[in-house]
Amino acid sequence: MTAALIGSFGQATPPMRRQMELWNGFFAEHYKHDKVAARLFRGVGVETRHGVVDPCTEDVSRWGTAARMERYVTEALPLGKEALSAAVSSAGLRPEDVGMLIVASCTGYATPGLNVLLARDTGMNADMRSLMLGHMGCYAAVPGLGAAADYVAVHRRPAILLCLELTSLHLQPAPDVSYPLAPETVQQMVVHALFGDGAAAVAVVPDGEAGSLEVVEVAAFTDTTTADMMTWDVTDLGFRMGLSPHVPDVLAKHVRPATEQLLARHGLSLPDVEGWVVHPGGPRILETVGDALDLSTEAIRTSREVLRDYGNCSSATVLLILDRVRAQVSSGGYAVALAFGPGLTLYATLLRAR
Repeated sequence: MTAALIGSFGQATPPMRRQMELWNGFFAEHYKHDKVAARLFRGVGVETRHGVVDPCTEDVSRWGTAARMERYVTEALPLGKEALSAAVSSAGLRPEDVGMLIVASCTGYATPGLNVLLARDTGMNADMRSLMLGHMGCYAAVPGLGAAADYVAVHRRPAILLCLELTSLHLQPAPDVSYPLAPETVQQMVVHALFGDGAAAVAVVPDGEAGSLEVVEVAAFTDTTTADMMTWDVTDLGFRMGLSPHVPDVLAKHVRPATEQLLARHGLSLPDVEGWVVHPGGPRILETVGDALDLSTEAIRTSREVLRDYGNCSSATVLLILDRVRAQVSSGGYAVALAFGPGLTLYATLLRAR
């Protein structure tokens, strides 16, 4: 069967704001200068984030979901086109060469979907296959990459995966900040301190040059007994995230056996991996995964840097990290990407550098 190779990357981000500018300009008042919220904004490992909505100048917390979805399409199309076009051109392709387009997003809905609208706006062929992955959360890039790789391996035509998330559209109304703080209030403080907007794309091709990454295998593990620990609910005031503080404990239980089983199927073990792409759901998740896999501080440094520079951009984050990590893997060496989301679901992919 033909190998499927990640041949190029593209990305696009809206305007950047510094974390403490967001705190001082909006969230301090939003949370009535609560000390817990202030500590979270300083402690989640984020220094800058990007957003299509800057709450310091535009408070959308009371917008209805319909207005947020209309804004989603307005903002998503130019960002998606920029990231997608960069991946296509960097791979030496034309839009009409693309055989399949996969778009992952959990932060907005439109029908026709972004997969159709972007294919229209970039001049892709009418017979191109397309797939829209929604509401999968932070891990969506990995099953999306798996679908792209499967298509390329069978049909020997290029595929594009685009992950695009606009979490800033889902700013929630100010809560009743009274003590003791309700768990739901603390969860929203974490979400508002952590997430950012961004778009990232990859071209998956049947032939690649040196530096390409072969998609060797994609694996998944879902612990359905913990399905209530991470939620993303559609409300009348946008989408609202539920994020249990026990998520790292679940990952600590499953991430090592799931990763070791993936590697063992290819005669590999943890020390054989040169590059680690760990989704930074937050600093505690990075620490938990690092400890569970016996990874050095250096091994997860790039994941921390992307968290610092972009925040958690949900599904786009893994691709942003992978774009940086690929240079760290020698020819013939291996990388592993790990992402986590609702389910609780863990997705992993094994990649080999050409």
